[in-house]
Amino acid sequence: MARRRKGQKINGWVIVDKPVGISSAHAVARVRRALDAMKAGHAGTLDPLATGVLPVALGEATKTITYLVDARKSYRFTLRWGIATATDDAEGAVVARSEVRPDAPAIRAALPAFTGEILQVPPAFSAVKIDGKRAYDIARADGDPKLEPRTVRIESIALDRVVNEDHAVFLVTCGKGTYMRALARDLARALGTVGHVAELRRTAVGPFDEEMAIPLEEIASLGHSAAALGHLLAVETVLDDIPALAVTESEASRLRAGQPVPVIRSANQERIRDLADGAVLCALSNGKLVAYTRLEGRQVHPVRVLNH
Repeated sequence: MARRRKGQKINGWVIVDKPVGISSAHAVARVRRALDAMKAGHAGTLDPLATGVLPVALGEATKTITYLVDARKSYRFTLRWGIATATDDAEGAVVARSEVRPDAPAIRAALPAFTGEILQVPPAFSAVKIDGKRAYDIARADGDPKLEPRTVRIESIALDRVVNEDHAVFLVTCGKGTYMRALARDLARALGTVGHVAELRRTAVGPFDEEMAIPLEEIASLGHSAAALGHLLAVETVLDDIPALAVTESEASRLRAGQPVPVIRSANQERIRDLADGAVLCALSNGKLVAYTRLEGRQVHPVRVLNH
């Protein structure tokens, strides 16, 4: 029997515009099959009912996912007033109703309390683990997952428009771990009513925004072709906010071998002047990412090595 081919060594990022109705894992699998890529992963799960920016990492780019997961994210969501659901979105069973409908001035007056670092209890139907079990597994078994509040950061939240008495659209920029479903739930409660997310779209993740996103069906239709690979972004694209150090080929070889290299060039010393030990830097050789490194004194030690 012939040995099963594992796929091509493709390194980089494809920014997918995920459609409604499929999981993030399903979207990644379709991109991997379409491009015949050996390895793939994604940065930041989107619920099946959500659409928008889903960065898909291929090959060596999967080693940079951690840094993108921690990046700032932006969302646009429609809040449906007056109906609470078990899942805090349109998919769940109705669990409460209210006749209260806040107007625009009341909504805007409530928003400052949801800006900055706030405490947020994740939705019952979430992937948060409780004693080794996912909260959604407990909830689906008719249990009551006891979720503790967590500190999240919301950089900005704005009322985009009031669609009608029952619906309003919001724009949010936030840090990692923030649930839009929980934000909508809590905002509705603060306004004396109940509510859920009727529609949700992620508009940006780190350096990637929706203008860069390619519809999943378009990527799937192109298959493993030059046109499809034309949508591939360099592994280094996610590193805009991480200081970069230039290294020689011999230094790059040392890093790949797990050995530290000294920071001796004046340009590099200028970059690390205000950095404390433990800071993460990316080492580049001829413009290619060699490794993530950790600063210790006047040396950088490899943390994650990439092999292009």
